[in-house]
Amino acid sequence: MYSFDHEDGNGQFEVDFAYADVLTMADRLIFFRLMAKEIAHRHGLIASFMPKPFANRTGSGAHYNMSLADLVSGRNLFAPEDGDAGGISQLARQFIAGVLRHAPAICAVIAPTVNSYKRLVMQGSMSGFTWAPVFISYGNNNRTNMLRIPSAGSRVECRAADISCNPYLGSALMLAAGLEGIREQLDPGPPNLDNAYTLSPEERQRRGLTLLPRTLEEAIDAFAADPLCRSVFGDAMFEAFVTYKRQEWADYHGSISEWERQRYLEFF
Repeated sequence: MYSFDHEDGNGQFEVDFAYADVLTMADRLIFFRLMAKEIAHRHGLIASFMPKPFANRTGSGAHYNMSLADLVSGRNLFAPEDGDAGGISQLARQFIAGVLRHAPAICAVIAPTVNSYKRLVMQGSMSGFTWAPVFISYGNNNRTNMLRIPSAGSRVECRAADISCNPYLGSALMLAAGLEGIREQLDPGPPNLDNAYTLSPEERQRRGLTLLPRTLEEAIDAFAADPLCRSVFGDAMFEAFVTYKRQEWADYHGSISEWERQRYLEFF
């Protein structure tokens, strides 16, 4: 861990880890979550990694900052070369295109709970924008896109992931999608350089800005329909994941919330 600071929400903190290979990074995140919860318990507190614990506060993401390295030289293959635009290489653009192609299915793994989709909204019950990504798009230092190219360049940041995700599964699926984009030399199209929250529906349609799944059910349907997910997960885990998450969605709809009681109990 090299950086630690207070974030927007009350008691919310951002923690940053130094670069490492994907398996080491996933291990670090899992260890940190376990450690933080145990230390908090010793002080009679709760360290929560719930994506959206408070409706009027910003949610907690888990940004994937990604690049590919040459195994021999260690050179960052996402770093721009002569003629590359936008702070990244052509290889990185192809990787981005692969992730965007499978974005709805990926969302089921990197935003894996009912609560995850309370975070992936433009405004909700907050007084201002959430700055959570809701569009299947990429761009510069722009927090309204699923994929962001930070101002320093040479990497790609996925901002749709939240802190409840399983980093092993999320990384595996995102890496497979990105490598597919490289193999097929896909083109992600032009970047979105604007605050997409403020664009009209007609302008978004003209630019091809489509929404990420709005609910866990929508994301799981996309996951179940995407052949890449089965090939990455394997038959047994694929079927178990779809079954478990569909049951989670059904259980959610079988519950009655305090919001419903306050709104409807005496209304009718």
